[in-house]
Amino acid sequence: MKNDEYITIPQLAQILGMSRIAVYRKVKNGEIQALRIGKNFAIPKRTIAGILGKDLTDQDKKEIDKAVKKSVEEYGDVLERLGRE
Repeated sequence: MKNDEYITIPQLAQILGMSRIAVYRKVKNGEIQALRIGKNFAIPKRTIAGILGKDLTDQDKKEIDKAVKKSVEEYGDVLERLGRE
């Protein structure tokens, strides 16, 4: 594990403009992927783009597709009428 491949919770908090506590809670809740090293967490740099919304994982894409499909099934006729206007 190279040090330049990971960042700390305080570093990510600064990047996101959030408090350390808020980022820590997201890590503890599993919303942000991190490795536990002793009492500290290391966040892979490759996940930052996904956190910032610039990179979608395959799972993210599947969830979006599922939501779009459900919306079209439920509101397809309304969407079609709006498209005509």
